Amino acid sequence: MGLSGGGRCPWAEGSDAYRAYHDTEWGIPSHDDRHLFEMLILEGAQAGLSWSTILAKRENYRAAFDGFDAEKVASYGEEKVAALLQDAGIVRNRLKVAAAVTNARAFLALRDELGSFDAYLWGWVDGAPAVNQPQALSDVPARTELSDRISKDLKKRGFTFAGTTIIYAFLQAVGVVDDHLVTCPWKRRGVTE
Repeated sequence: MGLSGGGRCPWAEGSDAYRAYHDTEWGIPSHDDRHLFEMLILEGAQAGLSWSTILAKRENYRAAFDGFDAEKVASYGEEKVAALLQDAGIVRNRLKVAAAVTNARAFLALRDELGSFDAYLWGWVDGAPAVNQPQALSDVPARTELSDRISKDLKKRGFTFAGTTIIYAFLQAVGVVDDHLVTCPWKRRGVTE
């Protein structure tokens, strides 16, 4: 979307990459299972690191993880995991790489059960984004009751690196939750409530 001018969420002013991510992706409702899987894996990889680290490695992740094709990632064996752990283009953390494979398998099981991960995810909010009204960054929580419930359910379904803080960041990223500040021109992408 071609919005210009200032006023965007302050966290997005840290770099060109942050601005581009904020302006073109963050908070836009996503219903594409491949994108949802990508963001779930990337948010897990980000745990304990800065989002700028993950954004800088995103294209490498796409190449290393077969374009985030969940079926391909679910089929990874020890040889592929070992190769990934040697790939300097991604975060080489054994638990995070293993979680990507585990989560791909859980993602496929959930998709098989409900038809799509999209149906599962958006069912938590009856298909419409939860729109918050933060006045300042300090008003944006790290977790909510919604992320607590989704995290608990995902873990029950076999997902790992799916704690409530990771899940809340994921919900923000894929637009299930709109946490743009009320002063941000990208709030609800110009849609009135």
